[in-house]
Amino acid sequence: MKYIIKAFFKLSILLFLVSWPASAQKDYKLWLQYEKKTSSQIISGYISNIKGIVVLENTETSKIATNELQTALSDMLGSKIQVTVKTEENNTIILGSKSVLSPEIEKVIGSDFDLINDEGFIIKTVSVKNKNHIIITGKKDIGVLYGVYSFLRLIQMNKPVKNLRIVDAPKTNIRILNHWDNLDRTVERGYAGFSLWNWQKLPGFIDQRYIDYARANASIGINGTVLTNVNANALILTPQYLEKVEALASVFRPYGIKVYLTARFSAPIEIGGLKTADPKEADVANWWKNKAKEIYNRIPDFGGFLVKANSEGQPGPQNYGRDHVDGANMLADAVAPFGGVIMWRAFVYSEHDANDRAKQAYAEFVPYDGKFKDNVIVQVKNGAIDFQPREPFHPMFGAMPKTPLMMEFQITQEYLGFSTHLVFLPKLFQEVLEADTYQKGKGTTVSKVIDGSFTKTKLTGIAGVSNVGNDLNWTGHPFAQVNWYGFGRLAWNPNLDSEVIADEWLRCTFSNDENFINPIKKMMIESREAAVNYMTPLGLHHIMDTGHHYGPGPWVSNLSRPEWNPVYYHKADKNGIGFDRSKTGTNATAQYAPEVEKLFDNVETCPEKDLLWFHHLSWDYKLKNGQTLWNGMALKYQEGVNQVKNMQNIWNKTEKYVDEERFKEVQMLLEIQYKEAKWWRDACLLYFQQYSGKELPAGVEKPSQSLDYFKSLKFPFAPGN
Repeated sequence: MKYIIKAFFKLSILLFLVSWPASAQKDYKLWLQYEKKTSSQIISGYISNIKGIVVLENTETSKIATNELQTALSDMLGSKIQVTVKTEENNTIILGSKSVLSPEIEKVIGSDFDLINDEGFIIKTVSVKNKNHIIITGKKDIGVLYGVYSFLRLIQMNKPVKNLRIVDAPKTNIRILNHWDNLDRTVERGYAGFSLWNWQKLPGFIDQRYIDYARANASIGINGTVLTNVNANALILTPQYLEKVEALASVFRPYGIKVYLTARFSAPIEIGGLKTADPKEADVANWWKNKAKEIYNRIPDFGGFLVKANSEGQPGPQNYGRDHVDGANMLADAVAPFGGVIMWRAFVYSEHDANDRAKQAYAEFVPYDGKFKDNVIVQVKNGAIDFQPREPFHPMFGAMPKTPLMMEFQITQEYLGFSTHLVFLPKLFQEVLEADTYQKGKGTTVSKVIDGSFTKTKLTGIAGVSNVGNDLNWTGHPFAQVNWYGFGRLAWNPNLDSEVIADEWLRCTFSNDENFINPIKKMMIESREAAVNYMTPLGLHHIMDTGHHYGPGPWVSNLSRPEWNPVYYHKADKNGIGFDRSKTGTNATAQYAPEVEKLFDNVETCPEKDLLWFHHLSWDYKLKNGQTLWNGMALKYQEGVNQVKNMQNIWNKTEKYVDEERFKEVQMLLEIQYKEAKWWRDACLLYFQQYSGKELPAGVEKPSQSLDYFKSLKFPFAPGN
């Protein structure tokens, strides 16, 4: 059905919701299902006594909050909840920011306002003049909106709303999706259809989906969106397109979402008529200042620019003998008068330094610690290579205490099976955020670096490369929706446990039945480890086929740059396998704090999950379980396949808890994942077997095809490439 819908996507999404069955609507509604509650659920959740909603202010954001609360409660309770401005009635929900609260209400809220920032919220059960109320408030109206979504989450999960006192605020300033969307509506590394942004129809036509996108983001606390690909096109900065960006900004603004754009460093040449983009040239700096003024005249709350410079062929300050500080600070000066920020990406690697790609970002940026302007934040990928199924945390997170560092996660599954594999990414995100950098001794986790707890930087942020497209279900795979949801929740609170996220999402999206929740949550939590096992176990990395990154390609060795070839990363030979980044190799371990360096550098203490990332070891090396490296690696590949088979078995037992459409959709996708997991196992083990010269151990299934067969597979039209 979803493919038919794709073909007719030029119809309004509102027509879809009218003409397509409820099961299709479930796919579209994400985690905002608002299913009607049974009498027992209403009683257990203590929401049966709610008599109405009292609204104390009339901003666009407060109207959205009121409408969301009224619609959701009416749907879940099965009767219309009335909206009023009168506070005299008992058992009402009162909405309003601090500035419009009565002295009586403000008094009962007390010092809780001291515990939140401008985006935070308070949900509190109070008694005022002998009347009982639930207050949802914040310092600003956006906090009230976030509070409404938090309150509705509780009700969706059948949680009690009696005697509430919830005081919550985001731990990071910038919580943002990076869309790698191109102006022709293709999406680089996008696996859920084409771009949401229909530039041809903008600004005159505002698709309902833009509004629903903003609503979904607000519901999980995301407050920014970069509309365009980091491999930037300067045309987005022309008046023709800025008019369209302005229209989107107007849609997103009431939901607390700022728009950002990618800035192509050579834009002064390409659309400005200048002969250079040298950041030290006055004409160039003035061009950017005038461009910033033009943008802010249209969009007063424009967030700023995301910049990919001198990386993978993108122009940058190094083209002119300048450095990252020169480029970033020049742009920072342009947006500073308007409160804008520059997010400068640290993803750089050079064809002139093939020693170890993993070391290059650290080498280029760490010497500049403390030299960037206050409104520059350096955006660092979670690992030093490129969004692999597993990477040790990026060493930059423990090495730049004077510079705001912004985490960059990839929500779209470029290296994790695209939108056909069920992989619960909050587990990966949590693993990175919990890693201890030892920047200021034990306990300096990555999460505390990016939220400013230790660095005390005022500018903080976390970015996620979006997995959203124009598929009816937004993300291509129903379970990929949780990666969007989970990113937002972790951006709000980087210390949140991924199991909590899984539980929330399942209850809001599918069912509160424990017979469904318990096995499916366990399946989700284990799914990321399964993907690591059948793709890149024991620290292997970047052995995907090149270009599209679809499927295995450990044999690729003919590309022009060494670090584009998978053989560069696994270094398999008759003596063993793995990339030696210890003191005897590239010494990349020295980029970490001494405590972490010591852990990774010693093969005896290096966690086995990272073993081949840091060490080249003999095929006969003994793992902690007594297996040889060859046998252990082969058994890991088989374990991954077995785990996917188990995921299928678990899902097949859930039919009575899930609507038919989503049940069948996930069932088909899990079958694809199972076949591709076996493909990964067979292709990789056949290839590495050439070097180990050893038989597959007992328990590992024999390959179904020859190595030559797997090498012959080509995918010229793989999506997202």
